[in-house]
Amino acid sequence: MRKRQAKKRPLLPDPRFNDQLVTRFVNMMMWDGKKSVAFKIFYDAMDIVDEKKNNDEKTALEVWKDALSNVMPHVEVRSRRVGGATFQIPMQIRPDRKISTAMKWLISFARKRNEKSMASKLAAEVLAAAKEEGAAVKKRTDTHKMAEANKAFSHFRF
Repeated sequence: MRKRQAKKRPLLPDPRFNDQLVTRFVNMMMWDGKKSVAFKIFYDAMDIVDEKKNNDEKTALEVWKDALSNVMPHVEVRSRRVGGATFQIPMQIRPDRKISTAMKWLISFARKRNEKSMASKLAAEVLAAAKEEGAAVKKRTDTHKMAEANKAFSHFRF
């Protein structure tokens, strides 16, 4: 980049849970700048999670955070050209990228589910991820397997 790096803008915490992570998730889920719709979807999903969860000691927000940490990848593979060949090199992920990757996967796999509303899709994916099952957790497992398989190329790290 020619200029200096852009400043991180401070995120306001969400109104119900008073959590910045929720706002970040809602911002990723939002389409066409319709933040109020995205917040309604998220809060409805949390209400559904609250009804369906089987253990009473955890709140819906804690279940969502558990799901997020279960989806979070620790290593990823990056492509690197070395002498005409492209290698998949396993690398550690920065903490903020871990979170954003986990959020993207949760949202995208929730959208692909076969329930009626987006709130019920998101709630089902969150509950599945909290139990360490579901498509988003499978994606993390596949990413880790790919990194493990390409461990031999880790000396090409840049």
